[in-house]
Amino acid sequence: MRIKDSATASAPIAGIAPGAGLGLAALGVLTFSLTLPTTAFGLEGLDPYLIGVGRNAAASVLAAAALLSVRARPPRRGQWASFAVVVAGVVFGFPLFSTLALDHGASAGHSAVVVGLLPAATAVLGVLRAGERPSRAFWLASAAGAICVTGFALVRGAGRVTPADLLLFTALLTCAAGYAEGARLARDMPGWRVISWALVLAAPVTVPVTGWLLATTHPSWTAHAVLGFGYVSVFSAYLGFFAWYEGLARAGIARASQIQLTQPMLTLLWSGVLLGERIDATTALAAVAVLICVALTQRARVRRTLPGAAQDRAVAMPARRARRG
Repeated sequence: MRIKDSATASAPIAGIAPGAGLGLAALGVLTFSLTLPTTAFGLEGLDPYLIGVGRNAAASVLAAAALLSVRARPPRRGQWASFAVVVAGVVFGFPLFSTLALDHGASAGHSAVVVGLLPAATAVLGVLRAGERPSRAFWLASAAGAICVTGFALVRGAGRVTPADLLLFTALLTCAAGYAEGARLARDMPGWRVISWALVLAAPVTVPVTGWLLATTHPSWTAHAVLGFGYVSVFSAYLGFFAWYEGLARAGIARASQIQLTQPMLTLLWSGVLLGERIDATTALAAVAVLICVALTQRARVRRTLPGAAQDRAVAMPARRARRG
């Protein structure tokens, strides 16, 4: 196959099978689906800012150890802007705003369906930043999924958009930007290094702020608080991104991000099991509708248009990533 064909066809970058990428993305979604319920656990004894910032301070310790173990080279100068977006979106934006939304009275289930708009936002940014060109069928299926979760949120909110919803919308927009930029970086380095460097770069802020919050907010380390904070620190803030960024990079940002349409329903399930939140017929109907939309997005065509030198980089990417570990 010619270079031009491999770079622009709906097949994955440099011949990487999309199935592997979609599987990794699904594993990341499964990990993230527990974030809101476990955050609710943490709020039983901890300040919301402590959870939002402290989870990343704790994860940065793991990230630094992982980078030191392989003697990873620092990011190149041309990658700093993208890392700044990742830090702003997934290290600070989503953790803080989603935790504050829960603290303002939003249930984990309600939060889940609002954040269900995240795949659509990520797909749009994938088009703008990563050179992807989804087909009309893809956009129709994505829009249908977004309409499903938006309608579900409005029904549950009695037709109102609450302050907690505004916090959640801010969380999903910042997170979408972090996802798209992180996926672009993961085309040039392993996904685990992307999130590791983002956490380490943010550590000069997250670590001292966490220390101050520990000293001033009088945390109560109940069993639920320890379990919740531990999960969001190890899995939500760090390990989940190993699979998620690799999945986005391999299968394509637009297509792989749509798997996250299943996350609201998974979170609703966990909310019912862990928090005792009620799951009714409306929830079940919304789950079926969203899953149908996900299936349609996976059948839709997504083209990747990489100009000139980017095509050569795409073809050379597997060898470069292998050398970097």
